[in-house]
Amino acid sequence: MEANKYLDALKKHPLKFTDEEAKKSVDQIIKSGFDNNNSYEVYKTLYSCIDHTSLNTTDSKEYIWNFTEKINAFEGSDPEIENVAAICIYPNFVETVKESLTSNIKIAAVAGGFPSSQTFIEVKVAEISLALADGADEIDIVINAGLFLDKSYQEFCEEIMELKEVCKDKTLKVILETGALISAENINNASVLSMYSGADFLKTSTGKGYPGATPEAVFVMCQAIKSYYKATSNKVGIKVSGGVSTPEDAVKYYTIVKEVLGDDWCNNQLFRIGTSSLTDKLYNEIIKRRK
Repeated sequence: MEANKYLDALKKHPLKFTDEEAKKSVDQIIKSGFDNNNSYEVYKTLYSCIDHTSLNTTDSKEYIWNFTEKINAFEGSDPEIENVAAICIYPNFVETVKESLTSNIKIAAVAGGFPSSQTFIEVKVAEISLALADGADEIDIVINAGLFLDKSYQEFCEEIMELKEVCKDKTLKVILETGALISAENINNASVLSMYSGADFLKTSTGKGYPGATPEAVFVMCQAIKSYYKATSNKVGIKVSGGVSTPEDAVKYYTIVKEVLGDDWCNNQLFRIGTSSLTDKLYNEIIKRRK
């Protein structure tokens, strides 16, 4: 009986289109909306939605300190451009960022067995707790894709619920690893169950080992968020990550979010882009367009 409530949640938010229909819808949205959104004002908004990310095996305290100093230096340097939304790092570097950060942006930590989620729940709880104790404002976790694909929905959801309870009022972003889920139906169902379990944001990908974000996956996630909002009045955010490396990529995702979810989602409270390479490119494009 307990598991029935998760199946009921899925029944309330069914996928209403095929994978091929999703692709056609995305192509049409980008075709009709890209040029209008490929603008100076949208680029400025996109810059403020970046989770400036460093998730390298070679990261060190010195590297992350200097990584943070770059963000500090940007703060207030250009009155027309709001700084990035957050710095996203491994949990052991939260304290380093906290000590070096002078600008008023968020600290996001990947935690809970990132990037595979294949570890003990006790380890996930401890890792998240330590990151929060060191000063993290946001936690990015990965779903247990094995549980989801096995349709062990009760265990899948209860794990996310437990980790959300650890986060309390801090933002929990749940990474679906859409490249592993592959189908629109899987992405929709993982989105619904993650929101049902307390996700504040849905995030596409880890950028580790599987294909990153795709326009089609983001379209499916946005449709799920829209359905969930209509039923609950709860606005869940969306974070696009994994391979978003050009300003044009960012505009495409912004266009999808705006078309499906509307202007309310077109800000860094509900829309983020996780990237390590886009920040400088986007800033340079903004400066170029200003001239």
